[in-house]
Amino acid sequence: MHGLIARTLQCFLQDTYGYAAWQDIARRARFEAAEFEAMLDYDTVTVEQVLDGAVVHLSKPREVILEDIGTYLITHSNNEGLRRLMRYGGVDFIEFLHSLEDLPGRAQLAVADLDLPVLELSDESPGEFVLACQAGQRSLPGFGYVLVGVLRAMADDYGALVILDHRGIREEAEIIGITVVETDFAEGRDFDLAAAPAVRREAAS
Repeated sequence: MHGLIARTLQCFLQDTYGYAAWQDIARRARFEAAEFEAMLDYDTVTVEQVLDGAVVHLSKPREVILEDIGTYLITHSNNEGLRRLMRYGGVDFIEFLHSLEDLPGRAQLAVADLDLPVLELSDESPGEFVLACQAGQRSLPGFGYVLVGVLRAMADDYGALVILDHRGIREEAEIIGITVVETDFAEGRDFDLAAAPAVRREAAS
């Protein structure tokens, strides 16, 4: 498994629950290294053991932790760059949904050997969608739940009212049902295309 995925799991645990929690989870998983390195590869079993350690330490179901990781990826201040990248997918949530199939390819432009699941969006009826998530060999098992967290956070980011339903596995793909009730249900988070350069100039001064 790509180290970037493993590192994301570690950062989520540290940022959300503290470094002491990460140490205890790593100990439970018998993970001897102090931390994951983003540019290394890891055995999927090792990452799975860390996730299992988190289930025990946090007393939370695996699916809940995975969904929380997805929410963390969009909402935590350390991940503002990813949140901005996702917002480039469209001016509203439905346009964003239609951009998801291109996400694995866009990710590989940044990290060439990052193997994200193949995503396929189908329209069932107006406002009703089905997203199939076909995991690759180096993806995190249960990635569909991470995606549910990402979608829920992005719906809030856009101010859309959305119902999400992880429907399990069909023909080796995780299936997510998406109902867009209202695209302008609430005020979304601020998003300014010009904000990033301003931050860079301030950091450089």
